[in-house]
Amino acid sequence: MALAAKVESALETRLSGISDVLHGFSKSAREAAVARVRSSGLPVRRDEYWKYTRPDAFVSVDVAPTGRLNRDPSPFASLKPLTLVFTDGIFDAEASDDLAGENLTIDLLSANTDIHWADGIYGALEIAGQTPVARPLAALNTAIAPQGALIRATGIVTRPVQISYTANDAEAVLHHVIKVDAGASLTLLETGTAGTRSNIVTEVEIGEDAAFDHIRLQGRDHERTLLSHIFVRMAAKSSLKSFTLSANGAMTRNECIIEIIGDEASAHVGGAAMGDGADFHQDDTIFITHDAVNCESRQVFKKVLRNGATGVFQGKILVKAGAQKTDGYQISKALLLDDDAQFYAKPELEIYADDVACSHGSTTGAIDDEALFYLRSRGIPSRQAQELLVLAFLAEALEEIAHVGAREVVQEQLELWLRNLEG
Repeated sequence: MALAAKVESALETRLSGISDVLHGFSKSAREAAVARVRSSGLPVRRDEYWKYTRPDAFVSVDVAPTGRLNRDPSPFASLKPLTLVFTDGIFDAEASDDLAGENLTIDLLSANTDIHWADGIYGALEIAGQTPVARPLAALNTAIAPQGALIRATGIVTRPVQISYTANDAEAVLHHVIKVDAGASLTLLETGTAGTRSNIVTEVEIGEDAAFDHIRLQGRDHERTLLSHIFVRMAAKSSLKSFTLSANGAMTRNECIIEIIGDEASAHVGGAAMGDGADFHQDDTIFITHDAVNCESRQVFKKVLRNGATGVFQGKILVKAGAQKTDGYQISKALLLDDDAQFYAKPELEIYADDVACSHGSTTGAIDDEALFYLRSRGIPSRQAQELLVLAFLAEALEEIAHVGAREVVQEQLELWLRNLEG
């Protein structure tokens, strides 16, 4: 069977159960998503947008069993978050906390009532994020996702909300919708493994003068395959801080698409990736659109790779006409701990305004021998000296985490990863 026919067959198989979710407030958005993904088709290797990451693992119908995946306790437990648990992609009420909190409303996508505040957000941000680059796997998620969390902050939410994933051998398709009302604030934590293969879409609407902090720990399961999309729409004077730590995993691609439509908004998105072994492939793909005045964006991504691990960064800043006084900053760096690891970077700026300050850069290198020698000469063992230099390399990315407690947890996870390296 020709490749195109195989891809089309895979798509129709994935859409075969669509009738089960075509009801409630999400019905029209799902129908539109079906038409969209059928029109564009699923991605193939020759697509420029998938130049550095083969989409096969996300497109194929069959998901190879890997055995029981890790179900470690949440590293965020010390922060006492309100926790929602999804096991094998299905909400686990018994393992979850009571879905109620001050200035907080939490519902489940699976209820899919006829009237809901998420109507008008579900699928809408994903549609906006399909231009100028098609993202058919996000549209597929909008069409078929049976489960997800609908979280609305109506005021300042002091207690973090955590979405915790546990998995055995299932495929997970989840679609979350987050709304942070004007003047409100919310911290969202994500941790664990949703499935052997996961397709997770999160749509976030941040109101005027509102703040959304987002911290993800993408588990340490070597066989995990994960595709995630975060679509964000930002109003005036709003703030976004999003950070992701990816440690191991067979194939991970995290896409973040941010649209700044309100003046004086600030969007910071960052991440750290830790890869050990030829099976590791981690891709951060970011697209930030400035369509308002006097706004700021930062992209800070660091990757530490060894033993044939591969890292990818594709980042773009688009400044539309009229988006004057834009401050856009983008940096991606990779630290290669041996000659077998590899890093691919594609930083881009596209600017149609003349009063802006935008910059981008990307570097790849090894540990500084002089710095290593300096630490060794002070009596620090070689292994510990290398750990210190790796942590110093990652420090800029960790500074993007606004929540102090969460930053300390991420730091601990990085140190744990380094200690577990062999040799």
